[in-house]
Amino acid sequence: MKHALIIEDSEIISLMIEDELAELGFTSSAKAASQSQAIQLAEDMCPDLITADDRLSDGSGIAAVRHICRHEAIPVLFITGDPHIKDAIPDAVILEKPFTHADLAHAVRLALETARIYSYVHVL
Repeated sequence: MKHALIIEDSEIISLMIEDELAELGFTSSAKAASQSQAIQLAEDMCPDLITADDRLSDGSGIAAVRHICRHEAIPVLFITGDPHIKDAIPDAVILEKPFTHADLAHAVRLALETARIYSYVHVL
């Protein structure tokens, strides 16, 4: 079973990501619209992958990921409309909105491969 945590405050986008991840083999997912909700959901069930928007209406996806990954390397894919996220996290795997299914599939593979060789605990 592969579990994903989707941190996104747009319900439409989070549902689209959830559908795409299901096609990529993720059998369960949790959706968080705020920083605090993301942290709580990750504590309830540790995800195998996190997708996160950087800016949320209540909090920050970056701050949520930093907190969640502080003790464990979890694959992270930032899905954002802000290309300047590279300034905050230079080594992050980033997918810019809008994106296609192929773009998301490629970015998920990259995030999974990156997590195997590099710990986000030290990056973030």
